[in-house]
Amino acid sequence: MNSALLFLSAPFAMCLILVGIHCYLGLHVLARGVIFVDLSLAQVAGLGATFALLLGFEHNSLGAYLISLSATFLAAGFFALARRHEKIFPQEALIGIVYAFASAGVVLVVDHLAHGAEHIKELLIGQILWVTWNDVIKTAAIYALVGIIHYVFRKQLLAVSFTKSKSTDQFKWDFLFYALFGIVITSSSSMAGVLQVFAFLIVPAILSSIFVKSVKARLLLGWLFGSVLSLIALLASHKLDLPAGAMIVVSFTLVPMVLLAVTPSLVLSKFLK
Repeated sequence: MNSALLFLSAPFAMCLILVGIHCYLGLHVLARGVIFVDLSLAQVAGLGATFALLLGFEHNSLGAYLISLSATFLAAGFFALARRHEKIFPQEALIGIVYAFASAGVVLVVDHLAHGAEHIKELLIGQILWVTWNDVIKTAAIYALVGIIHYVFRKQLLAVSFTKSKSTDQFKWDFLFYALFGIVITSSSSMAGVLQVFAFLIVPAILSSIFVKSVKARLLLGWLFGSVLSLIALLASHKLDLPAGAMIVVSFTLVPMVLLAVTPSLVLSKFLK
């Protein structure tokens, strides 16, 4: 048991970091009503990483990361621009279009790679079980910088997400939000994969939103939900000898479905008000 805990310590620490930043961003995403933007950005990041492999860059190298990040920045600018014209082009539809484009792009590029099928699997569920403490420290440093920027401009970023008011600076703050979001998604996707990123982002945020109202309370409760679910999933994957990434996704996504089935009146009353 001690050896198992030691082996899972770095992956669990990474899960805590991912839950910490993604739960906060998930609250923004829910408020904006762009639920699938993380899937879209993660797929764009995956397209950038796949293209970097085609160019000869090593997986998880600095060059591959910068190419992937550049792709997400382009998508971030597109989404920020789309919000200015959402009356003409529904933003959720454009997010879906970008996701479809990036997904098809990955398939086209992967066709020229020797281990394409394995790469697609890694894009979906990641390799979080094999992260090292160096990965944990590096990721924590990147997310700490993102968190500092969010804190410095918290009034503007919260206002542009949680209020319906329009301002002349909206494009600037939208782009900043999506650019920071892109940095997080690019870093997360390389380790956790597209599906885990979605689970970390949406599930803790939506579960906490059912029970509490304030942003602070939702954040704290979301962190608690995410931490407990991550620990349960990692221990279960180790005990059952199943892929950790897939187990995390199933554990996270199963909770709201079970909650809805068991207590529909509680959940539905929240969203029908």
